[in-house]
Amino acid sequence: MPIVDHASRLITCKLVYYGPARSGKTTNLTYLHAALPGAQVGELTSLSTRRDRTLFFDYLPVDLGAVGPYRVRFQLFTVPGQPFYRATRQLVLRGADGVAFVADSQRHRWEENFESLQDMHANLAEHGIDARELPLVMQFNKQDLPTAEVGTPAELSAALNFRRVPELAGDALHGVGIVETLRALGTCVLRRLGADDSASSATPGGLAARASAFAESPAADELTVGVLTGVAGSTA
Repeated sequence: MPIVDHASRLITCKLVYYGPARSGKTTNLTYLHAALPGAQVGELTSLSTRRDRTLFFDYLPVDLGAVGPYRVRFQLFTVPGQPFYRATRQLVLRGADGVAFVADSQRHRWEENFESLQDMHANLAEHGIDARELPLVMQFNKQDLPTAEVGTPAELSAALNFRRVPELAGDALHGVGIVETLRALGTCVLRRLGADDSASSATPGGLAARASAFAESPAADELTVGVLTGVAGSTA
């Protein structure tokens, strides 16, 4: 659940980037970190291992500006995709308010995408969360590779997007679809807050209508980043 600080009028939401190893989760956050104004970007730390490029999770506090009388801050995490880090994925997923599933579009990795999606549902169930109710968007990454090597967004959608959640084609190396993925997930999370009676009462006027307006506002395009202190690591 989001953390609501009434004294400072701040709502903090946790967004988790999930997907198989080397699908581009860390590249998503790295791109956002580099593309956003330096004075507004918090520290992004990645911990590497000898077995892979990353170990734990990335931490990037993102402040999407004001929503009514409350400011909304998004904290972005990635999970390690390697099978032997399942316990870590469970830990990072705890308390998530929304998930961006980053799929690898390469045809030889489709089974890994499906296994990772099943793993995500299982880990959410461990936390007592119904995956069908959690805000989710899908990004079909690596669409910049030769067409013979990757599936089309339509093919990936048919294979993975059985919930018909928002989906975007992505190229994390060059930033295609990266900001759009974050915006889509953030908007889904804000709309869910507006549908929650307790959240609506906590933020006078509710958030549902404001979320739609916010998605089209300059603040959504700027994606201003607030500075927080944290330690992180991640998966690629």
